Amino acid sequence: MAPSFDDRSSLFNFVVRDGNGVKGMVDLGLSKVPQAYMQPPKERIDKQNASKQEQPPIDLSRLGGPDHDEVAREIVRAAETLGFFQVVNHGVPVELLESLKDTAHNFFSLPPERKAIYRTEVSPTPLVKYGTSFVPEKERALEWKDYISMQYTSEAEALEHWPIECREVALEYLRTSIGMVRKLLEVLMINLGVKPEDSKIDALIDKKMINMNFYPTCPNPDLTVGVGRHSDMGTLTVLLQDGIGGLYVKIEEDIDFGKKGEWIEIPPTPGALVINVGDMLQVLSNGKYKSAEHRVRTTSTKSRVSIPIFTIPKPTEKIAPLPQVVEKDGIALYRDFVLADYMNNFFGNAHDGKKSLDFAKINSA
Repeated sequence: MAPSFDDRSSLFNFVVRDGNGVKGMVDLGLSKVPQAYMQPPKERIDKQNASKQEQPPIDLSRLGGPDHDEVAREIVRAAETLGFFQVVNHGVPVELLESLKDTAHNFFSLPPERKAIYRTEVSPTPLVKYGTSFVPEKERALEWKDYISMQYTSEAEALEHWPIECREVALEYLRTSIGMVRKLLEVLMINLGVKPEDSKIDALIDKKMINMNFYPTCPNPDLTVGVGRHSDMGTLTVLLQDGIGGLYVKIEEDIDFGKKGEWIEIPPTPGALVINVGDMLQVLSNGKYKSAEHRVRTTSTKSRVSIPIFTIPKPTEKIAPLPQVVEKDGIALYRDFVLADYMNNFFGNAHDGKKSLDFAKINSA
C-alpha cells in the first residue's frame, strides 16, 4: 500500500528512512506537492523576476599565454564580486561531461533498494552517502533533491568503494578537473600577495567530494526548491549543469549586471563548467573573495541533474585569514578555527543563506 504523503511522518519514513527519495515519491504518481515540501513564500524562487547572467565564460586556454594577465583579472573580478563564473577550454573533455550527465540519470533510475544501501545508517563505507534534501531532520520544508555523495581519499579506495555504476566516470571527472582548480587557485592566491606554493594549494584542496544531484520533475515548481539558500563551505566548487538550468545566485554588492540582494540565474552554457567560491576562500581572503549564496529551482518538464566537485581543506587544517592580507587590511574579519569544527556546524543545520559564516566571524561573538 502506498504511504500517505499528507502525513509528514509517513512521508519522512518513505522518502528518507527507507531511502526511496523524492524520485520514489514522484514515481508513484504525484499530482501536487506534499505539504512537507512547500517552502515559505519568502524562500520560493520567482523565475519571472530573475535576470540571467549574460557574462561570457572565461577562456582558460588563454592562461599562461600573452593574455594571461587579462584572464587573471577576469577570474579575480568574478571572485571578488559575484563569486560565480563559468569557464570554457578547461581541460575536461566535453564527451566526458555528457557521459557524466547520462551516468547520473542512469544511477537515479536504479531500483530504490540498490541506491538505499548507501544511506548513512547502513552504507558499507563512510566514503559514500546516498540521501535526500540536506538535513531532513532539521528542515521545516524539505528540498526537492536526491543525491549520491562520493568522498575521494585515493584512487584505490574510490575504485573499491564508490558505486560501480558511476565510479569510472566520476573519477575521470575528478582527475581532469583538479589541474584547473589548481590554476584558478594560483591566480587567486597571487592576487592576494601570496606565493602559491604547491604545498599550500594541496592543503586547501586536500579533501575532495563528488556529488551527483538529481531533481525529479515537480508538479508545482513554484512552491518548492531543489536546494535552499546556502553558500558552499569549501575552497572552490566545480559544477556541471545540464541544459535545463535552474541555478540562482544572490548578488552580494552592486555590479554591472545587477544590484545587491537581487537573484540572477546562471544559464547553462554548452561545454562550460561553473566555478564558485566557497566559505574557506572567503575567510582566507579576509572577505575579498565572496562565497556566493545560491539556490536551485525545480522544474515540471524534465528531471534535472547537476554534478559538483567540492574541494575542501583537510579537516585538521587550521583556517584563518592569510597574514599577508590581514597586514594589508589592518584587521582580521574572521577568527582562527579548525575546519572540522566548521564542518560540524555547517552539516548540523538546515540551509540558511550564509549564516554558516557567522561561525567564523570575529564580530559574531
